[in-house]
Amino acid sequence: MEITTNTLKVPGATLYYEVRGAGPVLLLICGGIYDAAGYAGLANQLADRYTVVTYDRRGNSRSPLDGPPERQRIEVHADDAHRILTAVGVTGNEPADVFGNSSGAEIGLELAARHPEQVRMLVAHEPPVFGLLPDSDHWRGVIRQVEDAYRTGGPGAAMEAFSTGMEMGRGSEPEPAKDQAPEPAAEPDAETLAMMGRMGKNMDFFIAYEVPPFAEFTPDIEALKASRVVLAAGDASVGEAPHRAAFAVAERLGTQPELFPGDHGGFGSRSEAFAARLREVLSWPG
Repeated sequence: MEITTNTLKVPGATLYYEVRGAGPVLLLICGGIYDAAGYAGLANQLADRYTVVTYDRRGNSRSPLDGPPERQRIEVHADDAHRILTAVGVTGNEPADVFGNSSGAEIGLELAARHPEQVRMLVAHEPPVFGLLPDSDHWRGVIRQVEDAYRTGGPGAAMEAFSTGMEMGRGSEPEPAKDQAPEPAAEPDAETLAMMGRMGKNMDFFIAYEVPPFAEFTPDIEALKASRVVLAAGDASVGEAPHRAAFAVAERLGTQPELFPGDHGGFGSRSEAFAARLREVLSWPG
C-alpha cells in the first residue's frame, strides 16, 4: 500500500505524519510509547474507505522537540492534531473522523472540545481520565509512586511502578483451545525492529514527561456535549481503570460506551475485527 510521508513544523516541534488510502479523512491518534507505525495494521484495514492519517506525537520517535524535554500538555497535543488536520485539508466544510486510544483518546477529547468544527465524530477508546473515577485518590497515589520511582531509580523503575500500579492485561484475552498448538513466533522484519527501537527510546519521555501531567487531564464535558463523541471500551478489559474511565466520561455526556474487540490494545492485537467495529460506528447517521 502506498504511504505518503511528510513533516509539519509546529510551535516547539516538528511532526512526522503518514497518509494512506482515499476517501474522507480519518485521523488516528496514538497514546503511550506508540508512534504512527503502531497503527499500521488498523490503518491498512481502513484505507479502502478513508484517507487515514497517522503521526508521531511531539517528543516521540520521528517528531523531535525544538528544545529539551519538558512536561507535556494535552492542550498542546490537541493543537498539534488540529494542525495536522489542517495540513491535510480538513476544514469546517469537510470535518474529519478521529479515533484515539489511551492518552491519544484524551488528546482526541481535547481536540473535539477546542476545534469542534474539524471533527465530524470522535471515537475515544479507553481514555485514562482517572480523575473522574470514584477511586481517583488511589490513582493519584499511583502517579506519585511513578514520579518517586523515576526520581530515585530512573525510567526503568518508573515503568515498573506504572505497570504494577495499572494492573492491566492480566489474562483478559481468551486462552487458545487446549488441542490447538500455539503458532510459532515469527522473526520480526526490519520495519518492526525499527519500530520497537523507537518505542523503546520513547519510554523515558513517556514516563517522565507525559504520564504525570496527562494524569491530571479532565475533559471539558460541556464543550463536548456539542460534539459527536463516542466513548469506546474493550470487551476484554472489563474492570480495568481505562475501561471504567470510558464509562465515567460517557455517563457525564449522557451516553453509553460502545464495546470494541480486545483489551486496551485491541486496535493492534485484533486489528481486523477492531477495524470492522470502527467502520460500523463511524457509519452511523447523525
